[in-house]
Amino acid sequence: MAVTSEISTREAEVLTLVGEHLSNAEIGARLFISVRTVESHVSSLLRKLDMPDRRALALHAAATRAASPRPAPALPKPLTSFIGRTRERAELTELIKTQRQVTAVGPGGVGKTRLALAVVADVASDFADGVWFVDLVPIASPDMCVVAGTVAMALGIGEQPGRGFDRAVLAALADRNALLVLDNCEHVRDGVAPFVEQLLAACPGMSVLATSRARLMVPFERVYSVPPMSLAGDGDSDAVALFMDRAAAGGWPPNHAMRDQVATFCERLDGVALAIELAAARWTTLGLDGLAAGLDDQLRMLSGGARADDRHRSVRAALDWSHALLEPEDRMLLRRVSVFMTSFPVEAAADAAGLDKGAVAAGLARLVEQSLLVVTDTPTGTQFRALETIRQYGLEQLEAAGEVTDARAGHLRWCLAEAGDLSVVRADWRARFDTAADDFRAALGWACERPDRRSDAYGLARLLAPLMFTRHLTGESRWRYEQAAHLADDPAAAAELLRHAAAAAGCQGNGDDMYRLYRAAAEFAQRAGDSAAASIDLATAAASAYRFWGKFERIPAREDLVALIAEARRLAAAPTSAAPAGIAAGTDAAPASAAPADIARAGAVTVDPARAEAARAAIALAEAVVLANPFGAPQGVTDVPAPEVVSSVERAVELTHATRDPFAESAALDALAAAQSRAGELRAAAATARRRIRLLSTTPDNPVGTHELIDALGQATEFGLGAGDLAGARRWGRQLAEHPMLAEVGHTATSRLLVADALAGNVEDVLAHSARFLEAWHREERPARSALGAAVAGVRMIHGLRDDYDAEREWTGVLQQLGTPATDADGYQAVFDALLMLHHGQPEDALERTELTPAEARTRVTGAWLPWYLALHAEAAALTGNTTTSGDLAQARTEVTGNPVATAIIDRAEALLAKDRDRLLSTATTFESAGCVYQSARTRILAGGADATEGAAMLTTLGVSPMTALVHL
Repeated sequence: MAVTSEISTREAEVLTLVGEHLSNAEIGARLFISVRTVESHVSSLLRKLDMPDRRALALHAAATRAASPRPAPALPKPLTSFIGRTRERAELTELIKTQRQVTAVGPGGVGKTRLALAVVADVASDFADGVWFVDLVPIASPDMCVVAGTVAMALGIGEQPGRGFDRAVLAALADRNALLVLDNCEHVRDGVAPFVEQLLAACPGMSVLATSRARLMVPFERVYSVPPMSLAGDGDSDAVALFMDRAAAGGWPPNHAMRDQVATFCERLDGVALAIELAAARWTTLGLDGLAAGLDDQLRMLSGGARADDRHRSVRAALDWSHALLEPEDRMLLRRVSVFMTSFPVEAAADAAGLDKGAVAAGLARLVEQSLLVVTDTPTGTQFRALETIRQYGLEQLEAAGEVTDARAGHLRWCLAEAGDLSVVRADWRARFDTAADDFRAALGWACERPDRRSDAYGLARLLAPLMFTRHLTGESRWRYEQAAHLADDPAAAAELLRHAAAAAGCQGNGDDMYRLYRAAAEFAQRAGDSAAASIDLATAAASAYRFWGKFERIPAREDLVALIAEARRLAAAPTSAAPAGIAAGTDAAPASAAPADIARAGAVTVDPARAEAARAAIALAEAVVLANPFGAPQGVTDVPAPEVVSSVERAVELTHATRDPFAESAALDALAAAQSRAGELRAAAATARRRIRLLSTTPDNPVGTHELIDALGQATEFGLGAGDLAGARRWGRQLAEHPMLAEVGHTATSRLLVADALAGNVEDVLAHSARFLEAWHREERPARSALGAAVAGVRMIHGLRDDYDAEREWTGVLQQLGTPATDADGYQAVFDALLMLHHGQPEDALERTELTPAEARTRVTGAWLPWYLALHAEAAALTGNTTTSGDLAQARTEVTGNPVATAIIDRAEALLAKDRDRLLSTATTFESAGCVYQSARTRILAGGADATEGAAMLTTLGVSPMTALVHL
């Protein structure tokens, strides 16, 4: 491995995180740098460390980090030198420089991949954003989304909630000038072709080099036929050089005088690189005469046909011959391990072969010696891998030997054990999972097609679903939960799996699927005879349509949800069956109107008091949420008085708390905090949100818990701001920004933290996180999400405080594109506008911007922003010398009770009106204690004299432009 230049400190940090298998967005969030910057560092590392792809880079990083005294492992890169092909290298290089899509075609074993890697090294400097290499061998499905997902993982692009990998890749590469190498496309051409076509159309700076046994048949494709190794020059040909180099690796270099004989031998192999390498591996044991004699029969039987077919036959001949020379047990081992999609350890091979581990280890070593397998030493142990051509050959031999079922069953057995072991997350978890994931998928696909393997398929799907969630592949996790549910023989187990699938859909931001899956869970619960559980599922679906209405494409109508609650009530009143045989097989549960004798004949009936209590609690919450609408969902705002809404939700909280189900109680607390905010009880709402986070802090990291926690963190941040708890709001906002589930959607992750930092005047933090916000927003094609408006308005204000007018205009444009509702004009927009106007000495404009009276503001300004609005109105009035606002000040003080920052702003306004300098300066201490240094500095400037000088210095430290102070005491 050649290191061409020194690795910088930042590159070393990126390399370490690549070794932890983090995506580019996760690395960017961890290091507070943009995804674009991460990509640049990764590209530089690939070049400096001479690595072909991200997987090799991750292995290198893990090996460097490992404390083991073993030497650095052999990396998954070409383990031997590149020989010859000067003409082909130059021709393909020129094509890539002039054409946007080139496909290098040729038979298996001709050397397409090795040539592509050599050419990539030659052209890398021509692409500003680097070269990315993606091996498509592990893909079992030709679906375009699967191809896009593989590309995304190779490029370090994680899954974005509510967005397919295909769109994520196109958005990430839209403005890139890079070369994407897609290796081994032949078995997934139906997925690669449309992906490449869309990529080149959407990303004008991208170029694609594909290797395949057949052309892709896409527009603008330029095909380059990779020829065999050159035979020109006899003993000095490329083919001879390749044989001599590989034979010398065995420790017994051929005599130079034999080059002409070697040339004749290589000609009989048609110059096919793989065939030459396989033969050279036998040089030390057979010599050239033995090699020639061994091939005689094979080539004689395979004579005739077109030249291209001859090359195929040459590889087949070399493989057949090499295979025939193996001992029977090694032949069996080679074909058995061909079921593995990627690399595998000895233990896995032993399961697939059904042999003793020691015997398998020795056999794998012999196969490596014969160049039929490659070996890699990783921090997690030794791994073996077959080249794709050899793997395909092994699968053919497996089929011919009639051993497919046994080998696949052994492979499945190992996958079940490995998936079970991965259920415990350890330090090397990501690397182990990423290595085995494609084998898990392949084994599950095989098992699902065989009725006699249904139980194993269920077991693997049930294990794979939470593993996918832990790996933040949320979309596939939801699919695997659904798959496991439909494979389950027990409808009660299926219902539980569908609940997790529903929560995973919620984590994706897909409310429609969440709603559908909760209703499906209710159907399975009824089949299990558990009407109480079905009642809970229906009530949860109804409540979710209000709690998470912003995640829905088609919001369920209120009347439909009322009917759902009525059905939940009916089911809650029905007796619960102990799942008699008929019901377990899929029949409907006994209807509520059935006579006791009929129910008894259907099966034993039990009434679980705890489950019945949980159903009552879920229904109470659904009724409070749907009928009172504390969340302001668009299904309709009711005229239920705020105190009554709070009271009804408090009852639901009591009931859910009694069930000891933290997720049910969290949902009720969510509704309570929303109701308290609607009632103007912002301090109580913030306390409820904090209670909710404490409740969830010890819950499992599963889809249900994660969905609740992310929502709770956002709620705690928002209501913390309303209560003036800036330190708490920033703490919860930072947890949200750093949550791994949101790493790929930096705009969503950072939005709450940006609001808190903007209100606190933390300029440096706003600038850092706003870069992540803006990049992610552009990467997701600038979604018009009004929920992001407060963050954008806050960033715009910060740029205004810095007199950076270009940036201020840019963020004004972003705000206009979000489609924020008109009601926000009297909320956060008015607050941030007034703060900026006051900074620039425009109190009259600020007073006009906050012109609503306290009574008017209470109905038009959203809860969390009301105290800030009223406080800034008071200060604007004081600075304009308006002495008719004393009544408004008194009323505003009452409205902001519980918000120390807003209260301090009103205190400052009253001090300005009274010209009370000591009282004015006392507010500076309050602001500092609240973590609001900007307002503390502003107070000192308003005080004048030496305090004003100190305040100005504080603003300079913050990175804020000088403040215009129209009043000095």
